[in-house]
Amino acid sequence: MSDGDFQKVVLESDLPVLVDFWAPWCGPCKMISSVIDELSREFDQRLKVAKINIDDNPKVASRYGIMSIPTLMFFKHGKVSEQLVGVLSRSELKRKIEEHLQ
Repeated sequence: MSDGDFQKVVLESDLPVLVDFWAPWCGPCKMISSVIDELSREFDQRLKVAKINIDDNPKVASRYGIMSIPTLMFFKHGKVSEQLVGVLSRSELKRKIEEHLQ
């Protein structure tokens, strides 16, 4: 995802969206990436997952005040419903996703 399509992909989504703010040089980002991909498949059709590289897309990261990565943000109806910073276990992240799908 890029700065250019953030509006359409995230803010205009009918589904809740989990946005992963990451960078290729970030070790913790790499650790959580496979968990996010796995949960994206598990919650397919109920949750949209978008990843945004903050180095290539600084506008969105700046707009939402991203200071540390990985940062995960949940969006519902175009608004931030929760922000999580750092690595979460698969079970923690799954629980958070389920909370946002209720």
